[in-house]
Amino acid sequence: MIRSKNQAQRAADTLADPRWQAVLARDASADGGFYYSVKTSGVYCRPSCKARPARPENVAFHETRLAAEEAGFRPCKRCKPDAEHETIRYATGPSALGTMLLAVSQQGICALLLGDNVVELSTDLKHRFPQALLLADNAGLADQFAKAAVLIADPAQSFTLPLDLRGTDFQHQVWQALQQIPAGETASYGEVARRIEAPQAVRAVAAACGANAVAVAVPCHRVLRGDGALSGYRWGVARKEKLLAREARR
Repeated sequence: MIRSKNQAQRAADTLADPRWQAVLARDASADGGFYYSVKTSGVYCRPSCKARPARPENVAFHETRLAAEEAGFRPCKRCKPDAEHETIRYATGPSALGTMLLAVSQQGICALLLGDNVVELSTDLKHRFPQALLLADNAGLADQFAKAAVLIADPAQSFTLPLDLRGTDFQHQVWQALQQIPAGETASYGEVARRIEAPQAVRAVAAACGANAVAVAVPCHRVLRGDGALSGYRWGVARKEKLLAREARR
């Protein structure tokens, strides 16, 4: 009974707090002004987090990220409240498969995008890292860009630059499995699902391939449909076909 009263009081306190309305509205304009934590999941979020709203009795508000972390909560993997002040440098230019954008964080390459023009790829980068400070730095990233361009021209080349892959635990499992497919070989979505011991998750594997932000270095182009068809590719089926053809000639 005491516990029930405590829960009711916590819920009442949350409902009476104007910050709760910002959370329910997923108000992005409130991001940075405060954070909220969820007792049952152990994470803290920004107000605009797209996760399903928690029960109010499980919610607490924090003025800063540090305050939330000192209270024992870890950053939400979905809204990434700890990435607000991150700086990501990027470079753009031509490659063997059209325009290329290389983005680098302090940890390594966080995006290697292919497309038809710089505007398209810059927009994609902003969508992937909405809270980061994006700085164009063609000169500073010239060496990394050149090495990435070599990989695009010859996808069978080894690539040793560090990667900073952002995703869920499941996505990381899939991306690791993709990196184990040798150049010149392919696997079906179903085969990848079995390799990560999730045989029923074929569609989720396909979705993880589509979410990959690091083209070629994480070789989602080596994954085909069960019937051997090329299927889709985040950067266009024509590019996928060219990459596989180049690897087959090795």
